[in-house]
Amino acid sequence: MTAHTNVQQSPPEQREMPLIEHLLELRSRLLKVVVAVAICFAAIYPFANELYLLLSEPLRELLPVGQTMIATDITSPFFAPLKLALVLSVFAAIPYVLFQIWSFIAPGLYVHEKRLAFPLLFTSVILFYAGALFAYFVVFPLVFGFFTAIGPEGIVELPDINSYLNFVLKMFFAFGIAFEIPIATVLLILSGATTPQDLAAKRPYVVVACFVIGMMLTPPDIISQTLLAVPMWILFEFGIVFGRLAYREADAVSEERQQGE
Repeated sequence: MTAHTNVQQSPPEQREMPLIEHLLELRSRLLKVVVAVAICFAAIYPFANELYLLLSEPLRELLPVGQTMIATDITSPFFAPLKLALVLSVFAAIPYVLFQIWSFIAPGLYVHEKRLAFPLLFTSVILFYAGALFAYFVVFPLVFGFFTAIGPEGIVELPDINSYLNFVLKMFFAFGIAFEIPIATVLLILSGATTPQDLAAKRPYVVVACFVIGMMLTPPDIISQTLLAVPMWILFEFGIVFGRLAYREADAVSEERQQGE
């Protein structure tokens, strides 16, 4: 009976590994990640200028006729597309990066933990990309339309290409992280830090927190703040729903294990 219990409690692929072996494996996977990013960069960089034009289209098409973007720094025409290509390379390599993370931690997980961990990793990638796409197709046209419409008369708008890139990358990051709220909610529930009922009871505080975060992560206008806060609240509600499902599955697994003992 004791032997059977130990088998149930230990991950089937887990084995004792010296610290140096763990570090060597970690180094190997980090090198693979670096190589993957480098390959993506080599494939993306030749199209860096075209990609920058595509990225800046939501703003350029709203500028008055005869006005365009400018480079205030002599090195900006080179470094702005280079920076964009590097960031896009990291974005493109995210699925492979998460695969390496999964391969590193999977041997130490229980079977039921694997059933939850892989879908969470996969969903986190999809949600991050969804947040970036939401920012590009929904937020940017509204925000740039607002900014270009409220300027004083007689002021010529000539946005700097480097400042624009920093702004949109910040927005991509903000919306990408915000769209991870369902994953964070499920992890909090599974870790035992809270329960779906407690989170549902704190809904009014979460709504206020969403708008506070929206004010901190977006420009000082009500449009972009609302466009970030409302999706965060909706995603929080989805997180509670999926958290309840995961919570029930975890309870069922726990009961099965107790019965097996």
